[in-house]
Amino acid sequence: MYQLVLFPMNNGATNVYYVLILSYIATFGNTVLGIATVFASFMVTGMRVFDAITDPIIGALMDKTNGKFGKFRPFMVIGSVIMAVSVICLYVFTPYVPESMMWLRYVLFILLYAVWVIGYTFQTSVTRAAQAVLTNDPNQRPLFTIFNTIGSLLGMGAMQLVGPILAGDSFFGDYNQSWFAFMAPIGIIVSVALTALAIIGIWEKDQPKYFGIGGAKQEKVKVSEYIEIIKANKPMQRLMVAGGSCKLALSIATNVTVLCMLYGCMMGNYDTLYLPMMVLGYVFAVPFFALTVRTSQKYGQKASLTKYVRVALICYVGVLILLLLWGHGDAFNLSIMTDGSLSINLYTILFILCFGIGYGAYYATADMPIPMVADCADYETYRSGKFIPGIMGTLFSLVDKLVSSLSATVVGIAVTIIGLEQLPTKTTPYADGMNWVVIILFCVIPMCAWALTLWAMHGYDLDGKRIKDIQAINAARKDCVAQGMSLDAAMEKYQTIDQVPDQYKG
Repeated sequence: MYQLVLFPMNNGATNVYYVLILSYIATFGNTVLGIATVFASFMVTGMRVFDAITDPIIGALMDKTNGKFGKFRPFMVIGSVIMAVSVICLYVFTPYVPESMMWLRYVLFILLYAVWVIGYTFQTSVTRAAQAVLTNDPNQRPLFTIFNTIGSLLGMGAMQLVGPILAGDSFFGDYNQSWFAFMAPIGIIVSVALTALAIIGIWEKDQPKYFGIGGAKQEKVKVSEYIEIIKANKPMQRLMVAGGSCKLALSIATNVTVLCMLYGCMMGNYDTLYLPMMVLGYVFAVPFFALTVRTSQKYGQKASLTKYVRVALICYVGVLILLLLWGHGDAFNLSIMTDGSLSINLYTILFILCFGIGYGAYYATADMPIPMVADCADYETYRSGKFIPGIMGTLFSLVDKLVSSLSATVVGIAVTIIGLEQLPTKTTPYADGMNWVVIILFCVIPMCAWALTLWAMHGYDLDGKRIKDIQAINAARKDCVAQGMSLDAAMEKYQTIDQVPDQYKG
């Protein structure tokens, strides 16, 4: 159990930077370095694409790695070190380049961001790849979502909580140079601590005997074989669509610029709305985590994902209607605190219910595709006998990141269309068209992404029963190989669940 609890902290460690970099990098480039808004936004997208491209390369390298320190731990340590160094150089030292040398600011912004991306890919690749060795129990895998969320709350949640507080008037006043210089070391400390916990969690399982059917005798996969593997693995194709859609919904709807426009520019009180709404979303998510695990263990992760994404989609219809009603009078505005006293109206209550339930249901399923990658990796082992969790996890990440890379560009373009030269912050006054930008980014795009997730899962055939059958067949084959039988012979001997002895059917 301690392994199931600790290893997901690796995702929390990288999610620290997901907030620190991907949520704020465009703001940093624009407001601190003076880089053009459109360039900063497109740069985020370009680097996210670069991140996606490096994924399969590092995944293939991970599959070939089996050294003294295991397959996964070296990538966690190297990634953590690269990210820490590059973030300090970017956020702390780059602003000291004189404005007269703006060209150097542009160059350093690009180079340091690119170096950070490489480190980020090293460490994030492990989160998905190591699922296949952490546990092969279909009843345990859904628990990853809960512990992963705890790790994310310690990482991403810490940054989302501390960031706006430090940007308050009593501290730094806004997302300025001092704010970034102060937040960078805080993020690094939190990320390194979570990485250390994750290394402890995967330590025992990072051994050859847990690496697929062949174990230490696992056959190396040629790079030329990867394309054929993915073409044949239909469940992985479906999961990449679903995972990419989920990440697109999360990255746009939680973008700091979008939230500044919603709670600050539109509703007029960012300081008293942003944190309460985020906390309410987390509070609503708690019961959904219990429900998703129960549903996953009973019916499979596919059933759980589709059920609760559907709940989020329905609830966001309510959020959409409420935002369409905004501006039709004082009653159609969010209000929680006014002059230090409670002032909640019916509009706010309805928004809290629709947003809270919808966000809670979605947030509880947002990372569910991660343990489902392990199911697809197990399916590949069952289908071809190959154990390639690195490439399976990073190919999933490739699509995930390519899709989510659109978020910063979409936000930047949307802001530019309504005539703003800089990305809005909490102090930016309302401008005509902001409400439509928020409606599209905060509601419409996530709702379309969830609809795409439901479509992808409709044809995903790795339900609860099928995964249990695959696990049993793989276990029977593994024992045959351990007793001296060739992999091909073991694959031939056990092809269906009916051929497997009862002791493997758990």
